[in-house]
Amino acid sequence: MDLSQSQSSNLSLGFITHVSPVMSAPNRSHIVDDSIAFQIDSRVKDQSYPVTPVPLQLMDKQTKGNGKEGGESADEERDVEEFRILGHSMCIKRKRDTDATSSSSSSKSFRVSSSNENLLGLESRRNAVRAWGNQGLQAADPDIFEIMEKEKQRQYKGIELIASENFVCKAVMEALGSHLTNKYSEGAPGARYYGGNQFIDEIETLCCKRALTAFGLDPENWGVNVQPYSCTSANFAIYTGLLLPGDRIMGLDTPSGGNTSHGYYLPNGRRVSGASIFFESLSYKVDPQTGYVDFDKLEERALDFRPKILICGGSSYPREWDYAKFRQIADKCGAVLLCDMAQISGLIAAKECASPFDYCDIVTSTTHKSLRGPRGGIIFYRKGSKPRKRGLLLNQGDGSDKYDFEEKINFAVFPALQGGPHNNHIAALAIALKQVATPDYKAYMQQVKRNAQALAAALLRRNCRLVTGGTDNHMILWDLRNLGLTGKNFEKVCELCHITLNKVMVFDDNGSITPGGVRIGTPAMTSRGCIENDFDTMADFLLKAAQITNSIQREHGKLAKGFLKGVENNKDVIELRTRVENFASLFAMPGFEV
Repeated sequence: MDLSQSQSSNLSLGFITHVSPVMSAPNRSHIVDDSIAFQIDSRVKDQSYPVTPVPLQLMDKQTKGNGKEGGESADEERDVEEFRILGHSMCIKRKRDTDATSSSSSSKSFRVSSSNENLLGLESRRNAVRAWGNQGLQAADPDIFEIMEKEKQRQYKGIELIASENFVCKAVMEALGSHLTNKYSEGAPGARYYGGNQFIDEIETLCCKRALTAFGLDPENWGVNVQPYSCTSANFAIYTGLLLPGDRIMGLDTPSGGNTSHGYYLPNGRRVSGASIFFESLSYKVDPQTGYVDFDKLEERALDFRPKILICGGSSYPREWDYAKFRQIADKCGAVLLCDMAQISGLIAAKECASPFDYCDIVTSTTHKSLRGPRGGIIFYRKGSKPRKRGLLLNQGDGSDKYDFEEKINFAVFPALQGGPHNNHIAALAIALKQVATPDYKAYMQQVKRNAQALAAALLRRNCRLVTGGTDNHMILWDLRNLGLTGKNFEKVCELCHITLNKVMVFDDNGSITPGGVRIGTPAMTSRGCIENDFDTMADFLLKAAQITNSIQREHGKLAKGFLKGVENNKDVIELRTRVENFASLFAMPGFEV
């Protein structure tokens, strides 16, 4: 460029040496020795934009190969630019990356120092975080996205008959995937460890209010804790709050349909849950002839064992619970009566099953099964004065005539066993509980029961054997042993045919325990819109799967290695899977689009 031509301008060009007095003026950058700087000044001074002198390193104009051994490389020549100032030819040599190690005084470079570079650096770091922080799942993690899409298709194309599973509505799913997961809120509403929880408090308070309303409970007589992560942790919180290590509990035997969180030992004596590890447990059983709870033996064992907590409720019991009898036995042995209504809480809320709240002291539940909410737990506990007709209860603990569950249970949930609650789950639960209190939900639960009874009747017509001969709730227990099948092998064949159910142990006359049956539930497929005749079709699928299982066992045996070989690429399995997928695809999935 040539600056020799004079033009009318508000700019002036000046040279500054390192010894110039002007360098000591404010806002002047320090110029290294052996250097000259040029500065462009405007006559219109703007103090908000200080002008920084730019250091130059000057050199004589070089002729090709002059003074160089072997001459400069082509790259080096390209780094030299010539320009003219006031008719004088000058050269500037830019600093190259390879010159980074040389000192500033000897480097032949053109360096521009600007605060804009720092600003760009800060903005770059901010944008780097935003870049991955705002990516959608598919872009952020295509591997997980692909697996999740496969699971979505599995749910859509399959028949879901696991009694403990359900499909949530869209509003519940939106709350679960919301910004509420960002907030830490250890403690209870109004008593949090962290700040910024005013709206979280509103959500949890509303959730508790809706929980009491959903089950028709008076807040003067009942309290609720919605923070447990699961029903198992809810049950353990009860034990922790009310018992000392080694104290006694009594629940339904797992092979009889109970849950391991009520205390269970394997036949070899191994303790399989915290309930049996930290507390002494003795199980009661069902009558092997009828499949119903044997209350005579229960009372006899309870009076000998003297549990501090007696538990009613289970995972695989298809009949009503006689809470009045449990209350009588609890009073006789001086036990707190705990009901685990995890499986049937939705039916209880809809008044389609007997309610434990009239007889029990504490009630726990999951929130995701028949209740059709998010995955978590909930605890209801009595408050206020104890009814005097239960005289033995008045002698428990400190002898007070008032229940003291609230403080003990809440303290056990936090801080004894859990940290911060999952606020997205609590909001989703509040949504589900609002729906539970509606006529539409009652109609849904009525359909769940009708579907279970229709499926039971369809299997009985096909000469299948059901534990207790039928069902009073949402599940049936199918005893496969008269067909020569094991629950494990039948479950595997069903899974490969895109039918999901779960094997269960069935108590036999000889007292031996084998996974000889499967548990089947109707809530999930009812949520997809299936009614009685659809479950009659599913009964056909199940019977066909049983025939395939029997055929494979005859040819390859019951042992896992041989059986799995027979299942692989089995044409009957492939044919049934196609039929199942075509059938299941007729029904929409709640909560998401496929």
